[in-house]
Amino acid sequence: MNTRLALFTAPLLLAGCLAAALSSSLVMANGGGDAAPARPQCPKGQVLDTRSNKCVSQQSSLVPDADRTDYAYQLAKDGRYEEALALLDTLKQPNTPKALNYRGYATRKLGRTDEGIGYYLQSVKLDPHYAQVREYLGEAYVIKGRLDLAQEQLQTIKSICSTTCEEYRDLAEAIADSSKT
Repeated sequence: MNTRLALFTAPLLLAGCLAAALSSSLVMANGGGDAAPARPQCPKGQVLDTRSNKCVSQQSSLVPDADRTDYAYQLAKDGRYEEALALLDTLKQPNTPKALNYRGYATRKLGRTDEGIGYYLQSVKLDPHYAQVREYLGEAYVIKGRLDLAQEQLQTIKSICSTTCEEYRDLAEAIADSSKT
């Protein structure tokens, strides 16, 4: 009876172990399970539609501004600044804090720092408590050598989300790094 039971349960036990191993390796490959799955990279002229999780023409009227804005930021973070700006040009409502912030980010990264600062200031005017735009504005001031203005942004970020938020840490690091040169 033990032999028959062992023959019956061994494959089940093996299948369970295999499933657990695959599951843990997928979790590890995904950064520990806390991170969202990677978003698809769309070809130039296309945007990610989060409802279908597929790339569609950036001219499609079915893609909401929020998806366009978020994907433009992803493009900019990937170094595709001109594409990000072109996508932001398709927004129905281009004057939102996020859209202006991401436009500022892409233009600053293209070396047009003064233009980027202009977009950041427009974003700040619309949402003074938006920590990310304060960080990017501060980084632009660091580029311009205006550490006094960068420090002002750092203090504002501190009042928004304390010294433990990513925006504070990143701007503090940019200021510190600029002081070393």
